[in-house]
Amino acid sequence: MSFKDKIFKNQSPWGSGPSGGNGNGSGRAGEPPNLDEIIKNIQKTINKFLPGGKSGGSKPILLGLVILVLLWLASGLYRVLPDEQGVVLRFGKFIKTTQPGLNYHLPLPIERALTPKVTKVNRIDVGFRSTSDTGRVSSVGNVPEESLMLTGDENIVDINYSVFWVIKDAEKFLFNIQSPVETVKAASETAMREVIARSEIQSILTEGRLKIETDVQQITQTILDEYGSGIQVTQVQTQKADPPSQVIDSFRDVQAARADRERSRNEAEAYANDVIPRARGEAEKILQEADAYKQQVVAAAEGEASRFLAIYNEYRNAKQVTQERMYFETMEKVLADIDKVLIDKNSGQGVVPYLALPELTKKGENK
Repeated sequence: MSFKDKIFKNQSPWGSGPSGGNGNGSGRAGEPPNLDEIIKNIQKTINKFLPGGKSGGSKPILLGLVILVLLWLASGLYRVLPDEQGVVLRFGKFIKTTQPGLNYHLPLPIERALTPKVTKVNRIDVGFRSTSDTGRVSSVGNVPEESLMLTGDENIVDINYSVFWVIKDAEKFLFNIQSPVETVKAASETAMREVIARSEIQSILTEGRLKIETDVQQITQTILDEYGSGIQVTQVQTQKADPPSQVIDSFRDVQAARADRERSRNEAEAYANDVIPRARGEAEKILQEADAYKQQVVAAAEGEASRFLAIYNEYRNAKQVTQERMYFETMEKVLADIDKVLIDKNSGQGVVPYLALPELTKKGENK
C-alpha cells in the first residue's frame, strides 16, 4: 500500500466522493474535508517510521532529546587561532594542549578548553604609569616607590623601565601562577634593584644601560623559571635613568665638571703623545751622532798610534835616514801652500841668483 493510500484509505482527501460513500466524512456530496482527521492520519504514518513502532505521546519528546544530545555533543567543537594554544581541562584538571585549527573536547561539564594567546607580546611598566588616548601615549606619571633605587656607590637613581613578555608554556601559565602581571612586575623589580645595587651611578647614567638591561632580563627569567610560570621575558627596555629631581641640577654641574676634567686630560695626553716621541727621536739622533764621532776619533787615534809605532821602529833601525826623511816630509807639508823663491849665493858673476818657482809652476800649468 502506498504512502498516499495509507493516509487516505477508503477516503478522499477532500471528503466523500460524488457517490456519497460512508467514509469518515458526513456522506454528503460537496461537504468540506475534515482537517483534524487528515492531520491524525499523517501523524500516525510518521510515527510508524520512528523507534517503537506505534505512535504515542512520548515520541516527540524522544526526538527532541535526540536533537538536544546531538547539539550537546556538537558543542565540544572549538577553534584555536594561529596566535593561541588550546588547553583542555577535564573536571578542572589539565589533560592536554592543542594546536591551532579545529579541535574537539568532550562537552561541558565534562571538559572545557581555554585558548590563551601565546604569541602576544605583553608589556609591564615599572616606575611609571602611562595613559593613552586613541592608542597614543599622552602622559606619563612617575611612581617614586618603584623608581627610586640605591646604587652601589651609595647614590640614588630614578629609573623607569618596561618589561616585555610572552607565554611560552600555557599549562604552567594557567595553573602555576595566580596573577601573571604582578608576578612579572615583582620579579623584574627585584632583579633591577639587585643590578642597580652593584653598579655605580656614572655607569647607570651613561654607557652601562645595555648591560643593566641584559642582566635584569636574565635574573628576571631565572626567577620566573623557578616559579614555573611558563613566561618568557623577551626584552627589558630602560625608559629613563636620572638622579632624583631634587638634586638633578647639582648633579649636572658635577657631570659638566667631570667632562671638563676628562677633556683637559685628553688634551694633555695628546700633547704628551706629540712631544715625547719627538724628544725621544732627537735624543736618539744625538746618541747616534755621538757614537759615530766617538768611533771616528778612536779610529783616527788608533791610526796615528799605528803610524807613530811604525816610524819609531824605522827610527830605531836607521836614525839618520829616518830623521832626514821626516825633515823632508815636514818641509814638504809646510812649503806646499806658500810661494817660494830660491836664491843661490854661490852663483857666479853676471848671473842673477833668482828662481821664481811660482811663475814657473803657473807656466807649466798653462801648457
